[in-house]
Amino acid sequence: MAGEQTTTDYISHHLTNWTYGYLPGEGWKVAYTAEEASAMGFKAIHLDSMLWSIGLGIVFCAIFWMVARKVTSGVPGKTQAAVEMIVEFVDNNVRDSYSGTSKLIAPLALTIFVWIFLMNLMDLLPVDFIPMIAGQIGAMMGHDPHHVFFKIVPTTDPNITLGMSFSVFILILFYSIKEKGLGGFVGELTLHPFSAKNPIVQIILIPINFILEFVTLIAKPISLGLRLFGNMYAGELIFILIALMPFWIQWALSVPWAIFHILIITLQAFVFMMLTIVICHLHHQLNIN
Repeated sequence: MAGEQTTTDYISHHLTNWTYGYLPGEGWKVAYTAEEASAMGFKAIHLDSMLWSIGLGIVFCAIFWMVARKVTSGVPGKTQAAVEMIVEFVDNNVRDSYSGTSKLIAPLALTIFVWIFLMNLMDLLPVDFIPMIAGQIGAMMGHDPHHVFFKIVPTTDPNITLGMSFSVFILILFYSIKEKGLGGFVGELTLHPFSAKNPIVQIILIPINFILEFVTLIAKPISLGLRLFGNMYAGELIFILIALMPFWIQWALSVPWAIFHILIITLQAFVFMMLTIVICHLHHQLNIN
């Protein structure tokens, strides 16, 4: 594919999602070019990101369900041993980082870690393999292969990473309000960090407190999602640049980079999980104070 396109077209093609949305003047359709995908704006949906993220989520649930159904107290098989190791690893980190008693945190942390790891793991597939297959399928259906877009790493899509971080954020807000009530939650946003005994001064400080606390509150999920997206997007871009080099250089660079990238994708899943636990812990501390 790289030989049939210019370098710029090749990079742009690999960084463009399979997009469905509303194009002004043409209605709802699948984007034919990167420019059309960009013009669709907020109303668009990235079909490839949704397909891979949901599919990998199903794979995660299926593996853990099968292991749980066949679990044995004797000598475990390799799959059961791997699953038990992951569960124990996540459980230990939750116990060390979260002081509350919520039954949601451990399953949430496990889901985040494994799901993000699987999505990140897609970055180790050859950059041309799946897009080439998608292009050939598109050609069989009468489409130009160069205009068939199909990204396979969901975590290089900010819609996915921010969607996950805001989903966690909404859960945190829900349980914060459930534990402390709406009045207590509003009080956290309006009565801190500045307070005063004089009621008139306190009223004056309420909008200032709200602005400061609201910005801090919103910044957490945004930074959480963008951190994961930025790291995985950079890794994907490096693999694309390696694919543009001569064949022997590709092999010389891709193998050590892939080994190093395995550490990166695991670390990114771990960091997202730990930051989620820490944010939950901080909100729990606010709720009990």
